Amino acid sequence: MRVIEIAGPGGPEVLVTAERALPEPGPGAVRIRVAWAGVNRPDVAQRAGSYDPPPGASDLPGLEASGEIVAIGAGVPEDALGAKVCALLPGGGYAEEVVTPYAHCLPVPDGMSLKEAACLPENYFTVWENVFRRGRLKAGEVFLVHGGSSGIGTTAIQMARAFGARVFATAGSDAKCQACLDLGAERAINYRTEDFAQVLKEAGGADLILDMVGGSYIPRDIKVLKLEGRLVLIAFLGGPKAEVNFAQLMMKRLTVTGSTLRAQSDQAKAEIAEGLREHVWPLLSAGRIAPVMDSAFPLAEAAAAHARMESSEHIGKIVLEVAGG
Repeated sequence: MRVIEIAGPGGPEVLVTAERALPEPGPGAVRIRVAWAGVNRPDVAQRAGSYDPPPGASDLPGLEASGEIVAIGAGVPEDALGAKVCALLPGGGYAEEVVTPYAHCLPVPDGMSLKEAACLPENYFTVWENVFRRGRLKAGEVFLVHGGSSGIGTTAIQMARAFGARVFATAGSDAKCQACLDLGAERAINYRTEDFAQVLKEAGGADLILDMVGGSYIPRDIKVLKLEGRLVLIAFLGGPKAEVNFAQLMMKRLTVTGSTLRAQSDQAKAEIAEGLREHVWPLLSAGRIAPVMDSAFPLAEAAAAHARMESSEHIGKIVLEVAGG
């Protein structure tokens, strides 16, 4: 099968086309003929040499895909064969076929194309785990998401609004801020021209903040959280270190937490999938929320897709066309 390999740590140019044998699904796993694969920041970090795959995972990039189940391992129901699914992957999505646990597969929502479905797993698993399970967002609360125009951000805005929260978002241009407003944000803050901490202070503070920037944002996040507020960290685009006044955590009884998705156990990911199936997939099938698409590239042009992501000009998801559909 045709795949995209990482020839060595470096820029987008190290992504090269290669041929490999088909992977075989073990017990509880399936092999998917990939139609579309999502492109994500961890793929870029892996290509650059700063994010190694967990033990046992494919060395190929690609953490989500959509397509058709074409082979099953022991313990997987026979009627899974031929199903159109989207799936969270441990790696290997930049390929014509990929293996993943069946419990990490979800049906393509009603009325949605395989292209759109490839945008769902990585973002929706991440947002459900960190905003709703770990962050405990409730209706009526004030939610701030940094990077509101990213794949994670556009997902978080829509899901939080659908569940009744008041949503604020930061983004890096007026066009990106408008995209956040169009998705349901009450206020979008251009971080190049405004101080998000001042805006949130004037709004009365935030109950929950989802931060993928880190660095200098962390002390400002803590400053604007309300009593019993929660800060959830999922990435550190601005750096992993910050000077923090822990007295503020004590006085306001704050919770600071975070997680990564890829390193979690198969069982943990299966539990996230079940939560999505029950609470979020009906919203997708009803058209109340939807993935935001930025651009699509052929599999052979994965390097161009990575360059697009690293430009930070994208709004929403970037995908690779493998077989289409």
